[in-house]
Amino acid sequence: MQCGSLKASLGTSLPCKASRARVSTRSRVTRVTQAVADLQKAVPFLPTADHLAKWSNTSWRNFTALQQPEYPDQEELEKACAEIASYPPLVFAGECRTLQERLAQAATGEAFILQGGDCAEAFSQFNANRIRDLFRLILQMSVVMMFGGGVPIVKLGRLAGQFAKPRSANMEEKDGVSLPSYRGDIINGPEFTAEARTPAPWRLVKAYNQSAATLNLLRGFSTGGYAGLDRVTKWNLDFMANSEEGKAYTDLARRVDEAIAFMQACGLDMNSSVMKETEFYVSHECLLMGYEEALTREDSTSGLWYGCSGHMLWCGERTRQLDNAHVEYLRGIGNPIGVKVSDKMDPGQLVALIATLNPENTPGRLAVIVRMGATKLREKLPVLIEAVAAAGQVVAWVCDPVHGNTEEVKGYKTRRFENVKAEVEAFFDVHEQCNSVPGGIHLEMTGDNVTECIGGGACVSELDLSSRYHTHCDPRLNAEQALEMAFYVASRLRQRRDRIQKELESKGKVVMLY
Repeated sequence: MQCGSLKASLGTSLPCKASRARVSTRSRVTRVTQAVADLQKAVPFLPTADHLAKWSNTSWRNFTALQQPEYPDQEELEKACAEIASYPPLVFAGECRTLQERLAQAATGEAFILQGGDCAEAFSQFNANRIRDLFRLILQMSVVMMFGGGVPIVKLGRLAGQFAKPRSANMEEKDGVSLPSYRGDIINGPEFTAEARTPAPWRLVKAYNQSAATLNLLRGFSTGGYAGLDRVTKWNLDFMANSEEGKAYTDLARRVDEAIAFMQACGLDMNSSVMKETEFYVSHECLLMGYEEALTREDSTSGLWYGCSGHMLWCGERTRQLDNAHVEYLRGIGNPIGVKVSDKMDPGQLVALIATLNPENTPGRLAVIVRMGATKLREKLPVLIEAVAAAGQVVAWVCDPVHGNTEEVKGYKTRRFENVKAEVEAFFDVHEQCNSVPGGIHLEMTGDNVTECIGGGACVSELDLSSRYHTHCDPRLNAEQALEMAFYVASRLRQRRDRIQKELESKGKVVMLY
């Protein structure tokens, strides 16, 4: 029987074999076209983009690379980098694309970035408990901000790669002896001896291995049930149980539990990934170029190159020159990236830098991380915001309130909590005045019970600095101070949400905000 007669006998419009083939082909083409369109939205640019014509994963070598150590044995350095290049990537391109989507939401106020962790990771302090405690603190802070502020929180650790540190001087002098400055455990040791301060290539491989182990543990915590919202009351750090911040968190956690119980009664699936898992990303400063090149890999899905040492990489204040190696490298990789900006930044230079790093103006590609100090921020940030807005550029504005507030007290580098909070307050105030979006906060902090920053509810005094001062580099907020900051940020996010809601209602619009 012919196809036509079969359709007639059945009284249906059953397609013949040839018709079905054409429909199937059109369906496949449609699916492929949609997949390509989805991929184009998820990447910052295509591999055919004009600005990539002269870029490669090694083109940075044609530019001046600042803040690089002077290795005495170049052959050993090349061997170490070749060994790392043969290892698996630490992160994957698909994870970076998902992070870009989340940062795009932060740029428009639909989410908020929480980026935090050690000033510099140390080999000697590497253990599972410290990683767990920092992860737990970030979870606590995100719950406070999310529940109090009513927005999703993008969780970014300064972790699994934050080893290298820029230095203001190449050499350090003590008692008439001059040695190379300590640049982080990935390069040399903190001990003031000639042997420890000599840059050693084997440290690169050790940093890779520590990062891989850290990421393995973080992925287990994120997806294995530890980060489930049904455990929110169990995240409190033991030493914080009797502190004011610990008690405030416990009270909030009970309210979250009550809300979850209500939703469960309404039919919420407690075993869903939303309830049992969380997204967690890692980031670090893109500083040590040989290490970054060794972990730069081509993605088979998009055709782009990604820096697979971390999900997000940022360019520091000392290395953000347009004609230098770090910007050359970062402009070509597909990762979300950040750039640190101080009060020294000229508005025109910032616009040019953004155009170089995000040539397609893709939302979620770039975060501008401002570090100025409260007084200078109120003066300088509005001009930068206005310049970027006038250029039509889309960025996520992030506040780094620690690096502009470092001082020396009784021989210790420290920060005063009230100064750190004042800069966060100024950050939110300026964005409210400019009608722009405060997109996130970037903190040097630890889950440890340290006494490195003065003040806050933890009541750390100048005399306490010597008690538990454990950092190898810059002072960090301890867990109590960091959680106190989270409660303040949550209050500002709530104020912003309520203000926008009232403005919309006054215009006759009823919109439910996050």
